[in-house]
Amino acid sequence: MSLLATNPASLHALLLLSDSALPLGSFAFSTGLESFLAHRKQPSTQQRTKAFNLFLDQSLSNLASTALPYVLSAYHNHTILEDLDNDVDASTPCTVARRASIAQGKAILTIWERALALAVSPDGPVEQAAAGIAISDFAKAARTSKPDAYGLQINGHFPPLFGAVAFALGLSEQETCYLFLLNHAKAMLSAAVRASVMGPYQSQATLASAALQKHINELIVKHRHFRAVDAAVCVPAMDLWMGRHELLYSRIFNS
Repeated sequence: MSLLATNPASLHALLLLSDSALPLGSFAFSTGLESFLAHRKQPSTQQRTKAFNLFLDQSLSNLASTALPYVLSAYHNHTILEDLDNDVDASTPCTVARRASIAQGKAILTIWERALALAVSPDGPVEQAAAGIAISDFAKAARTSKPDAYGLQINGHFPPLFGAVAFALGLSEQETCYLFLLNHAKAMLSAAVRASVMGPYQSQATLASAALQKHINELIVKHRHFRAVDAAVCVPAMDLWMGRHELLYSRIFNS
């Protein structure tokens, strides 16, 4: 299936959401990479690169099995955003991963209210307009949300919000899945450059490689029919690397 958008509006939205300048704060997170490198010191550049490539593949696989189901659930049903947000919060035991998800979720809500909502035409498809209204309502509710008697409140986790925003902007299911995983790979490679694992040219070579494209497409084929109830960790060590990040003596990333 082609990744190309079917119309100029969705192509424009695709380019907006894939822009590295989109202020989601991804640059502040290494998703466990910095912790992994600190605990698995490699003496040579070649060994560090090999270890990183394995880490990237496993990180993408884990993201596809844990977060992509929530992206797809929100993409196909924007009326359950609060339920999905609560489910993500309950199923994310790693405090560091939870904090990063909420930070990026709040960032995409801010971007939606200040910029992206203007791209949804009221004269466009009814479903997209309804999704846009649902996201705006969720953002308003999140700002005023207070913990209830059980300590529960709206958190604003990133995966379901990304799925709802992608649908509201007219992206296809394939484009949404591919973009979600590709953006993660871009953030990981950016972290690898800043952590001195590789240089910028090597990073771009990895990003442009057929191997990465194949891996992402295989993950989409495997998980595209998954929904929130099917989400599960497939690489348990990822939670360990992310969770131990705060224990590092010095660090350059927030998580």
